Amino acid sequence: MNYQEKHSKGFIANFIKSFWEFESSKEDCCYEILPDGCFDLIFEIRNRQISEVSLTGVWTEQIQISIPKNTKLIGIRFKLISAEYIFKRSLRELKNTETKLPTTFWSSENLNVQDFGEFTDSITGKLQFELENLKGIDHRKFELFRILYERKGGITVKQLSESIFWSSRQINRYFNDRFGFSLKTFCNILKCHSSLTHIAKGKLFPERDYYDQAHFIKQIKQITGATPNTLYVNKNDRFLQLTTIKAT
Repeated sequence: MNYQEKHSKGFIANFIKSFWEFESSKEDCCYEILPDGCFDLIFEIRNRQISEVSLTGVWTEQIQISIPKNTKLIGIRFKLISAEYIFKRSLRELKNTETKLPTTFWSSENLNVQDFGEFTDSITGKLQFELENLKGIDHRKFELFRILYERKGGITVKQLSESIFWSSRQINRYFNDRFGFSLKTFCNILKCHSSLTHIAKGKLFPERDYYDQAHFIKQIKQITGATPNTLYVNKNDRFLQLTTIKAT
């Protein structure tokens, strides 16, 4: 397995968390993907050509995936605000699933999929230009996601509501309508994903935002389907994110 990741910087980082590239070995690969509070646009490359383009929803539970041998994937990991201002669509119906897009999506036939750096620069330039010239971004939504990702979900609904002057009832309605889950669920996903780095290092106790060890284990298992110890052991590289954390 070859894996690399490039985190976004500057204004575009409010919309794109990172770009990633995964190249499988000469055997089919099976993994479980854990929720990370983002959604992905994925380009599958076979024989040096884009063979498939997929848009995922947001994972709220672990998902099993299979990657064919001799396949390269390039993905763009989007923050949730991108659904509205880049894709201009709801992700509710895509929760825990994906949809196929045309292989010409975003004129991808013109992208250099053999050069990860050039690929990411091309996408970044295109989207940054569009977003900087976009009018009508709701300031409350912009602040909503900025705070949530910055705090890694470690904030109460009441605190968030008071910070952006948007009622908790309206925020929850927005999340359910747009993404198919509540704000509380999203916060729990962000907290859990933040803990994966500690778990990968063998720190099997709560670092922050959990009442105690029992609460930590319960929340991690609820979202990932596994205990912190099972995640840490990661037998046969079952959990892809834990494998890539250790590899980077």
